[in-house]
Amino acid sequence: MQPVIRAPRLDELEGLRDIERAAGALFAEAGMPDIAANEPTPVDELREYVRAERAWVVDLDGRAVGYAVVDVIDGNAHLEQISVHPDVGRRGLGAALLDHVCARAGEQGYEAVTLTTFADLPWNAPFYTQHGFRVLAEDEIGPELRAKRDQEGAEGLDLSRRVCMSAALGR
Repeated sequence: MQPVIRAPRLDELEGLRDIERAAGALFAEAGMPDIAANEPTPVDELREYVRAERAWVVDLDGRAVGYAVVDVIDGNAHLEQISVHPDVGRRGLGAALLDHVCARAGEQGYEAVTLTTFADLPWNAPFYTQHGFRVLAEDEIGPELRAKRDQEGAEGLDLSRRVCMSAALGR
């Protein structure tokens, strides 16, 4: 069956947290157990993304197997979280979800989609590069994105391994 990308239902939000936990286990396998141990996005925050129409799931055979949520940072759409359950990984579902996020952002008039990610993990910066994102130079990082990155550092992420990325949206 073909995957469907749709808005999450409110009764699926705890399941989205389970997807994020399962996807986070990949970080433990990559020697980053502290990242894997992070608690997923709380249900009340996910509910706000749904209400703001900035959340999507990839549905496979009637169940959500991945999701994405988007913020607005420096006037751009900002991919805050994207997770696909590893049981269905490497099937293009994350790419389909990312493409959907970018298409929606373009339809809503945003000039770019930004994100922060690890530079050296294959399913992070290299994945996004394959999908049209590029690493931003330090002088290209807007004040809100810079604050976001700094907050990640304050929360314990190694900023020497992190990059800010952007994909320009055709308009």
